[in-house]
Amino acid sequence: MSKSNTATATPEPAAEGKKSKKGLIVTILVAFLAIGAGAGGTWYFMKMSGGEEEAEPAKPKARPTTFVDLDIFTVNLQPEENNQYLQVGLTVKVTETDVVQEIAKQMPAIRNRILMLLSSKKAAEIAGIAGKQQLSQQIADEIKQTLSSEEQQEDVLEVLFTSFVIQ
Repeated sequence: MSKSNTATATPEPAAEGKKSKKGLIVTILVAFLAIGAGAGGTWYFMKMSGGEEEAEPAKPKARPTTFVDLDIFTVNLQPEENNQYLQVGLTVKVTETDVVQEIAKQMPAIRNRILMLLSSKKAAEIAGIAGKQQLSQQIADEIKQTLSSEEQQEDVLEVLFTSFVIQ
């Protein structure tokens, strides 16, 4: 009996050694595959998120704005019932570029255009909020027409009323 026990005892350790070597190799292969898949997935998602950022256009930095005060304008309005006049104070909101100096240079032409525009209005046209907003846009357009380059025209953002009196 001892011979048969020893004969069966010896093959068992050899079989266990082969199984443990196979198990170790399989475990190592699975670990390498998991590490490779993790690295590949990380690379893929990093590339995808990086590609989206490059595809989006860069937002331009917000340029600082400034305000250019125009004198107070007093004009006769187009007659309706009685003679009426308009007294309005204006401020132009612009970006801080060379447009500020250009507006100063072109001030006589700008004032002339605004005076002509204001004197062509009737009191009823500009009495309401919508009329005032439209007038503001028209004044901005008149200012833009006096400026030479499109770049300077884009720098004129809006015209604001600092006073508005119809009498």
